[in-house]
Amino acid sequence: MEFDPVLIAPRRAQSVAQGFWHDRTINDELDACVASCPDKLALTAMRAESGATTRFTYRELAAMADRVAVGLARLGVGRNDVVACQLPNWWQFTITYLACSRIGAVMNPLMHIFRERELSFMLKHGEAKVLIVPKAFRGFDFEQMVTALQPSLPELKHIVVVDGSGANSFDALLSGPAREDAADAQDILTRHRPGPDDVTQLIYTSGTTGEPKGVMHTANTTMANIIPYAQRLRLGADDVVLMASPMAHQTGFMYGLMMPIMLRASAVLLDIWEPLKGIDLIRDQGATFTMASTPFLTDLARNVAESGKAVPTLRTFLCAGAPIPGALVEQARRVLGTKIVSAWGMTENGAVTLIKLDDDDERAFNTDGCPLPGVELKVVDEDGNALPAGQPGKLLVRACSNFGGYLKRPQLNATDADGWFDTGDLAQLDAQGYVRITGRSKDVIIRGGENIPVVEIEYLLYRHPAIAMAAIVAYPDERLGERACAVVVPKPGQSIDLPSIVEFLKSQKVAVQYMPERLIVRDAMPSTPTGKIQKFKLRDMLRDGTV
Repeated sequence: MEFDPVLIAPRRAQSVAQGFWHDRTINDELDACVASCPDKLALTAMRAESGATTRFTYRELAAMADRVAVGLARLGVGRNDVVACQLPNWWQFTITYLACSRIGAVMNPLMHIFRERELSFMLKHGEAKVLIVPKAFRGFDFEQMVTALQPSLPELKHIVVVDGSGANSFDALLSGPAREDAADAQDILTRHRPGPDDVTQLIYTSGTTGEPKGVMHTANTTMANIIPYAQRLRLGADDVVLMASPMAHQTGFMYGLMMPIMLRASAVLLDIWEPLKGIDLIRDQGATFTMASTPFLTDLARNVAESGKAVPTLRTFLCAGAPIPGALVEQARRVLGTKIVSAWGMTENGAVTLIKLDDDDERAFNTDGCPLPGVELKVVDEDGNALPAGQPGKLLVRACSNFGGYLKRPQLNATDADGWFDTGDLAQLDAQGYVRITGRSKDVIIRGGENIPVVEIEYLLYRHPAIAMAAIVAYPDERLGERACAVVVPKPGQSIDLPSIVEFLKSQKVAVQYMPERLIVRDAMPSTPTGKIQKFKLRDMLRDGTV
C-alpha cells in the first residue's frame, strides 16, 4: 500500500522544536515497559458473556506481540501492508496492533457493528491483506460473512478467525507455536519497524459525505495527543484504565490500548457493556479511570445506586460524544464520587478539548472543555474571519495531533496552508477559551457516541419503492443523546411504515445501529425555493412536537 500522509512533513520541524512530537513509537514504549516493569500486570481482558478472563504481564504481552508479528510475516504481511481487525475488546485486538507495529504493518480497526456494505468499501479502499474477525460475537457469524465477501476483494489474501477451529484460526496462524524463537525471528521483528512519522493506523470515519474516509495517523500524531491528555487528567503508572468503549474507535484505541502502555499502567478490557459486570470489574481490578459516551455514565450511575456497590477507586470518568446533562453530572458525582470530565474530539485528532480536574462541575455540562497543550481553536464566519468570544461559527483546529490526511483523498483533507483543519462543526468560545459545540455542519447524528452516516442511509431510502422523498434527522434522547428519525413522503398511492423501512435497510446490509428508530410520514417536505429540504425546520418540528 502506498500511503500519502501529506499533512505530516509540513509541520514536522515545528512540532519537534516545540516539544509536541517526541519521535517515539509504541515499540519504544513496550520495550521500555519490559525493561522497567516486566512482571507488572499489563492487560486484563474479560468476555462478558462467558466471564472468561485473560491476563498478561508486560513481559508476556511483548512475547505474544512478537509471536503474532512473526505469524503475520509468515502470511506475507510486510511494511505498509494493511491488517484489518474487526474484533471486540478482546486481548487479540491489543496484541494485533502491537504485532503490526513490530513489522511495519498498518492496523485498520473496524467496528464490530459493520456488515457487508461498510466492510466492502473499507477493505477494498484500504487494500487490506489480512482480516481478523471473531468466529461469532453477540450471535452473529462473522466468519460466514467475510468468507462470502472475500472473492470480491482481490487484495484480501487471508481471513484469520478468533475462536475458529480450522486452519485459518488465530491460534493456528498467529498465536500457537513460539514463532518468536525461530532463527529468523529477530530479523523479522527489527528489519521493518516503523519510524515515528510512518502511518501505523488507518481508521475510517462514518461516511458523513456519502462514503467513509480513511484517516491516517502516525506515532507522533497519536502520542502528541495522549501525553498532554494523560497529564491533564493526572494519570500515571499507578492507574488502572477500564475500557468498555470499542477499541475500534479512537476512544478505545488511543486511551484504552496505547495510553496504558505509554504510562506503564494497567488496562482492563470489557467486550460488552453490561453495567453490573462493569461495576464488578472496577471493584475487582481497582479501576481508577475510564472514558466512554454518555449512556455508559448513565448506566453506571443508575446501577451503582440500585445495587449499592460503590466504586471508590474510580476517580475520573471522561465523557465525550454528546453533551452531558447537568442532572447526570450531579447524580454521578453524588452516587459515584467520581470527577466527571467533559471532552470533545474527532477521529482526525483524538481528544481536542477537555475540562480540567480543578474546574467546577458545571464546566462539564456547560462546556466541552478547553484545548490541550499543542492545540489551537478558532471560530470563524462563512468568510473565514475570526469571531469574538460568545459568537457561534465554524470551528477550526490546529493541533500537533492532527491526522496525516485521508487515504487516497487528499482533496478532502480540509486543512489550509497554515495548518487549520475545518472540523465541520459549529461552536462558540467563551472568554476563558472553553468551547461549546453548538451544532454540526456535517449532516451526522451521534447516537450513543456512534456516528450515523445520514447521507448513506438517505441514499438507500430513496431506493425504496414506496418513498418519494426522505430525510434523516436527529431527535433528542435522554440516554443516547440522539436517535435517528426518518421523515418521508410516500409515492402517490403508496403507504409506508417503520418495520418495512427497517427490513428494507436490513436487506441492504446496513448496521442495526444505523437504522432509524422513529418514522414520520408527511405529504410534503419543508424546502427552499430550489427544492433543498430544510432539515432545521424538521428538527424544530420534532423538538416542538409539531411535525
